[in-house]
Amino acid sequence: MSDYILVLDEGTTSTRAMLFASDGVLVASAQEELTQHYPQAGWVEHDAGEIWAKTLDCANAVIPKAGGAAMIAGIGITNQRETVVAWDRESGEPLTRAIVWQDRRTAPFCEQLRAAGHEAEVQARTGLLLDPYFSGTKMRWMLDNVPEVRAAAERGTLAFGTVESWLVFKLSGGVSHISDASNASRTLLMGLADSGFDSGLCELIGVPFEALPQVVDMSGELAVTRRSLFGREIPITGMVGDQQSATIGQACLSPGETKATYGTGAFVLTNQGEQVPTSSNRLLGTVLTQLDGKRTYAIEGSVFVAGSLVQWLRDSLGIVEVASQTEGLARSIPDSGGVTIVPALSGLGAPHWNAEARGVITGLSFSTGKPQIARAALEAMAHQTHDLANAFAADGTAWGTLRIDGGMAANDWMAQDLADMLGVRVERPSFIETTALGAAMLAAAGAGLYPDLASAAQSMRGTLTTFEPAMEDSVRDERLTRWKKALEAV
Repeated sequence: MSDYILVLDEGTTSTRAMLFASDGVLVASAQEELTQHYPQAGWVEHDAGEIWAKTLDCANAVIPKAGGAAMIAGIGITNQRETVVAWDRESGEPLTRAIVWQDRRTAPFCEQLRAAGHEAEVQARTGLLLDPYFSGTKMRWMLDNVPEVRAAAERGTLAFGTVESWLVFKLSGGVSHISDASNASRTLLMGLADSGFDSGLCELIGVPFEALPQVVDMSGELAVTRRSLFGREIPITGMVGDQQSATIGQACLSPGETKATYGTGAFVLTNQGEQVPTSSNRLLGTVLTQLDGKRTYAIEGSVFVAGSLVQWLRDSLGIVEVASQTEGLARSIPDSGGVTIVPALSGLGAPHWNAEARGVITGLSFSTGKPQIARAALEAMAHQTHDLANAFAADGTAWGTLRIDGGMAANDWMAQDLADMLGVRVERPSFIETTALGAAMLAAAGAGLYPDLASAAQSMRGTLTTFEPAMEDSVRDERLTRWKKALEAV
């Protein structure tokens, strides 16, 4: 019986293939790092060809652990959402490097659109703000600055897509050019209430409608791999952007349920049900699920720098040799010694939305050492999340409990600090890679292993560890005062 699910998890720094049994247990995984290209300050690029090649390598490494391709019921894909790939439909090859979601090069164009008075309309229709974060302005930049992309558009062979769209095109041998609704909702080119991309939004941003993929459901038989790749055709039965996938993996399937993922960045989503979301506090509206053509939505707050701050401490400053050492350093001292870090290394996300902001470290003295810097870096996660919590509450969606996941969530000190600073219970599942698990749930339901997504989530989610708030109000207030002063410096 084909009862395994293969998940292709396309992160910012690595690509993974993860093999799940039908009960949600991880059977095998393979991972390869992705090369990060930084051509200029604020620019971040990936090689789309490398993404494809390493994805294929990882998939081929784990499929034998299932007993071969015949045992794979379906493939689920989850991905870094706003990263844009441009390729030629005829050759099937990339036309330029992919522009990564962290990239800030389109800030001047976003400012032009904002100055022309378009942001209110764009936000009302798409749930998004005019920020370089989103995919559409990256597509426009490629058209304006890469002759090969412009030439392909003029020939009518240009294909644009986010990473899941690129992979499905390659997996299907060029047969399918599709994007799931969760990824499509991050482009600035699709209204939240629309079934597909909007020609008016495409005209505003300057992206040819015909270069875009078809918008499809997130579960079901969405496409099929070509036989030559794995020895048989395997249906692709789940597609989802990484943050929506983590929300599903945390079983936040009812209105009001909230998750926070601490990976490269930090992303908080609250289920809004079938109501198209609006925000008065610079949060985002996004598609959470589209199943059988029916949508549910979420309110989202996006922090650009989370785990990447610890990576910076490791790789650029040498504060730690491995990320897990930050927990021991944080526990080795009673406080940060007044040190505060605002990790705006690629601008500030929600609720501030300042693309030009740059990071600062305040409160340095001769007594500052590695422990103080490491602790301040972890404290910054709770500080940024506290800002989001205030914005969500102001929009009428206060958090009662926060479900956390992602690589940084394994840090017990940080999980407790979140509970303390937010004043709410924090829940962490035993399996913290909920981004991959959510894609597995969608793919399992899409392959018919479960009657629906709710049944898959109930059966495949694991046990929980909880953290209760225990910090004195005076300590919390002192830290938030320092944080606000540091923000003012930014």
